[in-house]
Amino acid sequence: MEAAEIASVIKYHEATKHSLTRYARGPRGLDWINQPDPFRRYQGAQLAPLDHLPPDEQGKEDTPLSYPSVFKLAVAPRPVTKRTLSQLLYDSLALSAWKSAGGSTWSLRVNPSSGNLHPTEGYIISGPVTGVCDSPFIAHYAPKEHALEIRAQMPPSTWKELSMDFPPGSFFVGLSSIFWREAWKYGERAFRYCNHDVGHAIGTVAIAAATLGWKTKLVDSWSSSDLRLLLGLPRDDASASDSSDVAKGHFPELENEHGDCVMLLFPSDKAVPSNWSPSTELVCQLSKLAWNGKPNSLSREHVRWEIIYRAAQAAKKPALAESLSTGCMEASREQTSRETCFRQFASSYGRATIRHVVRTRRSAVSMDGQYGMQRDAFYQILLKTMPCLGTHKQLPFSSLPWEAEVSMALFVHRVAEMKQGLYLLVRNPLHEEDYRADLRQDFVWEKPAGCPSELPLYLLARGDCRSIAERLSCHQDIAGDGCFSLGMVARFEDSLKEHGAWMYPRLFWEAGLLGQLLYLEAHAVGISATGIGCYFDDSVHQVLGIKDRKFQSLYHFTIGVPVLDTRISSLPAYPSTKSKTN
Repeated sequence: MEAAEIASVIKYHEATKHSLTRYARGPRGLDWINQPDPFRRYQGAQLAPLDHLPPDEQGKEDTPLSYPSVFKLAVAPRPVTKRTLSQLLYDSLALSAWKSAGGSTWSLRVNPSSGNLHPTEGYIISGPVTGVCDSPFIAHYAPKEHALEIRAQMPPSTWKELSMDFPPGSFFVGLSSIFWREAWKYGERAFRYCNHDVGHAIGTVAIAAATLGWKTKLVDSWSSSDLRLLLGLPRDDASASDSSDVAKGHFPELENEHGDCVMLLFPSDKAVPSNWSPSTELVCQLSKLAWNGKPNSLSREHVRWEIIYRAAQAAKKPALAESLSTGCMEASREQTSRETCFRQFASSYGRATIRHVVRTRRSAVSMDGQYGMQRDAFYQILLKTMPCLGTHKQLPFSSLPWEAEVSMALFVHRVAEMKQGLYLLVRNPLHEEDYRADLRQDFVWEKPAGCPSELPLYLLARGDCRSIAERLSCHQDIAGDGCFSLGMVARFEDSLKEHGAWMYPRLFWEAGLLGQLLYLEAHAVGISATGIGCYFDDSVHQVLGIKDRKFQSLYHFTIGVPVLDTRISSLPAYPSTKSKTN
C-alpha cells in the first residue's frame, strides 16, 4: 500500500509540472462571483476578542526587540496569558494592513500566501487562560476580528493527558488548509501552494513565539485522522473519489479543512521529549468532545480538481508511522561560530525591530533591475537559511523534526564583489556528495571569495544568467531584475521511499519555511522578496543536469530592490491601530 501511495503523490507531482510547452491545468479565467471568502468563521461559537497591540512595540512592558536579537534565543520566557496569546497571533497569523486601489479593497496578513488567497487556518489548543476561556479549550483564530472562536472546551482530564509530558506553560498551535481557496485560482497546482503556505505559517508562528521566549516544535507523531479529531475537522475521506477529473457545481465538501500539523510551544529554558505520541486514551477522549459553531460558506459554486484530493489522500500520515527526528543538537547558550557570524554582519540589519519586520513584510510585485546589494548582506541572508551552524539548530528551522532536505540553486545577478553566475547552497552536508555526482559534470564547484567557512556555497557556472532565471520562472522579469533569485531543490524520491508518501507535503513545508526566512531577511536588510510558484520544473532540472527524480525543484524566490506602486494606498490592519502602516 505504501508503494501505491508514493506512486500516487509522484503522479500528482509529475502531472502538475509546468513546462515550456504546456502549463499545469487550471481555470481558463477567474470566476470572480465565486471567489472564496478569505475568512473562515464558525457561526455560533463563542468569540473571545484578543488585545490589539501597538505596531512598534513588543508588549506594554517591553522594549522593542531588535530583529537579530530574536535569533540569539535570548528572550526570557513569558507566561501564557491573554496578552501573550494576543501578541503571538498578532505577529504571526493576523492582518497586517488593508490595501486599496481602483475601488477595490483587500487585506494583507503577516503570514504570506500564494496569490494572497490564504488557505491556512490557525488553532490554539491550551489550558485555561484568564480572559479567553476558564477551562482547557480548542479555539479557531479569526484574523479579521483578531479573536478566538472557542470551538470546544476540554475536560481537565483530557488536557492533563495531552499536556502532562510537557513543561508547565506549554500549549499547541494547529494548522489546517482549505484547498479550494488556492484551487479557485491555480487549479491542479494548488496542493503544492497550500503546503508552501503551511511552511510560511510555521515560520511566522515560530518567530513570533521566540519574541515571547517560547520555542516551537512540530509534533509530527499525530496521524492525520487523530489530528482531525484534535482540531474538530469533518471527515474528508469522501473528497477523493473516482468521479470525473474536473467538475463544476456546488460541492460544499471542498470547503472542508484538511488538518496539516500541530506545533508545541513551550518555555525556551525547558526541554521536551523527542519521541512523544498521543496515547490511545487521549485519542478516545478527543473523539468525544462536543464542538461548537458551524463553518461559514465560502463560495456558491466550486470547481473540483480531483487530482488534488487524490494526492492529499495518499499523503495522509497513517497511524503508527514513524516520528521524524533530527541529529542536530538543541541550541545552547554558549558562544559559538554562529555568534561570530552575527557580529561579523550585524551592520546589515541597521536598527530593524522584529515587529516592524514581520508586520511590514510585503511580497514584491516587481524589482527595479538596476540596484544591487552588498556581499556581506548576501552572505548573512544565506547563513540564516542554514538549518544548523555548528551544533546549533537555527530558528525557525529548529521547529522541524527532520534533517534538511532542501538546498538552493542561486542565480546571482547583482551582488557586489560576487561573480555573476549559478551557485549552489547545500543546506545539508550529507547531501553534497550526491549533488556533486548527480549535477552536471562541467560545473566548477568553486568557493566564492569572502564566503564564511560555515557556508557550503559553491559557484557552479559563471556568466550572466538573468535571462535564464526569467525563462525558468515562467518568463517573469522579476526573477532576473532582483539582486539574486533561486530555486529550492529537494532530495525527493529517496525521501519519499525512506519515510512514506506523507513526506511529500513536508518537503513543501520546509521550502515554505525557508521562503518565510528569506522574506524576513530581505526586509530586515532594507530590500524585498517574493515567492515564485510558477516555474518550469523540468527545465530547471535540465539546467542543473538532473536527469531523474532524485532531486526536484519545489519553489522559486527572488530578492532585490522593489518598485513600489504609488496607486495603492494603505490603511491599518485594525481600527485600534493608530500608527501608520507601511
